[in-house]
Amino acid sequence: MLTAHRIRLEPNNIQATYLARAAGAARFAYNWALSEWQKQYEACKSDSTLTRPSEAGLRRHLNSIKRNQFPWMMAVTKNAPQMAIMQLGRAFENFFAGRARYPRFRRKGRDDRFTISNDQFRIEGRHIRIPKLGWVRMSEALRFAGKVVSASVARVADHWYASINVDSSDPPVTPAENQEAVGVDLGITALATLSTGETFEGPKALRTLLTRLRRLSRALSRTVKGSRNRVRAKQKLARLHERIANIRRDSLHKLSSNITRRFHTIGIEDLNVKGMLGNRHLARAIADMGFYELRRQLEYKGTWRGGQVVLVDRFYPSSKLCSSCGYRLETLGLDVRHWTCPGCGASNDRDVNAAINLRNVAVSSTASACGGEGSGPVRERRVKPAPAKQESNGKVNHG
Repeated sequence: MLTAHRIRLEPNNIQATYLARAAGAARFAYNWALSEWQKQYEACKSDSTLTRPSEAGLRRHLNSIKRNQFPWMMAVTKNAPQMAIMQLGRAFENFFAGRARYPRFRRKGRDDRFTISNDQFRIEGRHIRIPKLGWVRMSEALRFAGKVVSASVARVADHWYASINVDSSDPPVTPAENQEAVGVDLGITALATLSTGETFEGPKALRTLLTRLRRLSRALSRTVKGSRNRVRAKQKLARLHERIANIRRDSLHKLSSNITRRFHTIGIEDLNVKGMLGNRHLARAIADMGFYELRRQLEYKGTWRGGQVVLVDRFYPSSKLCSSCGYRLETLGLDVRHWTCPGCGASNDRDVNAAINLRNVAVSSTASACGGEGSGPVRERRVKPAPAKQESNGKVNHG
C-alpha cells in the first residue's frame, strides 16, 4: 500500500534559498521540455521521418546541453530537472489516455516544487538529507514503516513541506470497530448527516475568514508591481489561503476518521460537484465544504480498515423517497427540511431520511455483490489508487 506523510520542513535562510532554486530548476526543466515536446511534435507532422518526442529523449537532450546552456542547474540536485521531465511524460500519458487535460506550463509561486528519488535522500529521525544541501530539520519524524519510494518538496505560502511516499505492506490502522453500515448525506447547512441521526457541522472556514480575505486581496491590488510591499502582501494573502485550507482539511480528516473507524460499509451519494459549482448562488458554500475531498478520504481510509464505500447514483431520489414505506414524492423543494409521508404518515427529516435511504442501498448492494455486477442505484466506478494521507491522533498533517 502506498502512503504519503506530509511533514513541514524547518530550513534556515540558506537552505530555503536552495529549495527555491531547486524548485525553479524543476519548473524551468518542465516548461523547457513542454516547449520542446510541442516543437518536435509539430515537426513530426510535416516530416514523417522524424521521431516523435519522448520523455527519455528530452531528458538525454537536457543532460547534453545543460552544462553549457544552463550551468546554474548544476548547483542543485540533478533529480529536480530530471524528475520534472518524467512527470511531464506521465502527464502526456494521462492526456492521451483521456484521464487528464493537456499539460500546462508551470508558474512561479504556484508550482514551486521538486521531486527526489529514493536513492538520492536519506531520513534519520527528524532530519532529511537533500543532495547538495545536507540535513534539513523536519517538524516531526516519519511515522510509516516500509520502503521509501520518493519525496516531493513543495512550498505553500512561505512554508516548505516534504511529502514522503512509503510503500508499506500492512495497513497503518486497525479495522473498523464493527461491521455495521451507515448512510452519509452531504449538505451545506450540515456538512454530513448520518443515518444514525448524527449531524456534523462543517468548519465554513472560507465564510468565517472571507472579510479578512477580501481586505488582503484589496491591499494586494493596490501595491505596485515589483515592489517589496507587493511581495509582503502576497505572502500575507497566501498564508491566509493556507490557513483556510488547513482548517477545512483538518475538519474533513477528523470526520472521515470518525466514520471509517465506527462503520464497515458507508453509503454516500456520487455527487456531481463540478456541476453543482455552476450554481452561482451556492458555489461558494459548496466549495467551502469540500464534498469530493471527504469522499476521497472515506474511500482510502475505508480501504485501510478493510471496509468499503458504496457510491449511490446521483439521480437516486434519496430525499424524496420515504425510508419507512418507500413512497416517492414528485417534488421536494430545497427549502423543505421536514415532510410528512402521504403513504404511511411518517414524519421525515430531509437529511436523515436521505441518509437512511443511502444506507439501505449500500446494504442491499453489498448483499448482492457476490452474485455479479449488481443493478439498481449503485454506480460502478473505476478505483484510482492514490497516496493516502497521514494523520496523527485524529488530527491532520496532510491532505
